[in-house]
Amino acid sequence: MTGNTQPPKRLPPWLKRRLPARGAAGEVRRLLSDLHLATVCDGAHCPNISECYARGTATFLILGRKCTRSCGFCAIPTDERPAPPREDEPQAVAQAARRMGLRHVVITSVTRDDLADGGAEHFAKTIRAVRSELPEAVIEVLTPDFQGRHDAIDTVLAAGCDVFNHNVETVPRLYAEVRPQADYARSLDVLKHAKAGAGRKVHTKSGLMVGLGETDDEVTQVMRDLRSVGCDMLTIGHYLAPSADHAPVRRFVEPRQFDAWQVQAEAMGFVSVAAGPFVRSSYNAEQVYQKRSS
Repeated sequence: MTGNTQPPKRLPPWLKRRLPARGAAGEVRRLLSDLHLATVCDGAHCPNISECYARGTATFLILGRKCTRSCGFCAIPTDERPAPPREDEPQAVAQAARRMGLRHVVITSVTRDDLADGGAEHFAKTIRAVRSELPEAVIEVLTPDFQGRHDAIDTVLAAGCDVFNHNVETVPRLYAEVRPQADYARSLDVLKHAKAGAGRKVHTKSGLMVGLGETDDEVTQVMRDLRSVGCDMLTIGHYLAPSADHAPVRRFVEPRQFDAWQVQAEAMGFVSVAAGPFVRSSYNAEQVYQKRSS
């Protein structure tokens, strides 16, 4: 299958969702507001936000609300010189995680190419703060590429995360179009270095979106590339354009193709795979992590 030249017009039935019951959503929003915390759920216009908030979960977004890069698929605003990181943010994240009773804490960030270490030490402080509040929790980080700096990756690993996630996002052919400030080989090297430095103590994880114009075979090759650098866990989800100004959806991928990729990935040796239209990097992260031993 190849990508379409014209964007499709309407969402197919499998890309439409009903809103869940409100559950704990209001409490989560109030807590985040009280602590002045951002989430990638809000920042990236995630389609699963209502479900996750209703279940009392969220993915914390640190290092500010503006990114130094301008990926064509992302709704987070761009700024070449965002405000300095908030000094008390690590403690605020830890407090929120404790009050939410999280057993699996996911921490991600905007990309901060303006900072000398890309924000690695701020990640480390946040990991340590969460660990202090929730010693038994699984801590998963979803990091930028730190411009390929191995010392920055080592700083994050040394803080004691359980899962080191860095997304390749799409196939290498589409990087110039949708990730112009990123580099596919560099992202693979980030995962390779993280695995080499942490070994079995940390699971490495990556994810990509489909629907941007890639072919099925290109997705399979990305899976092979990820396994070649020791990546343990994989997520594959469907891209949905945040607005008309973002990269368009070039094709709609049917659920059966996600099922096929799941089978392929498991056969390649990934210890945990989540593939489906609404899968996102941190969506149901606790369940994805638990699958590794099943």
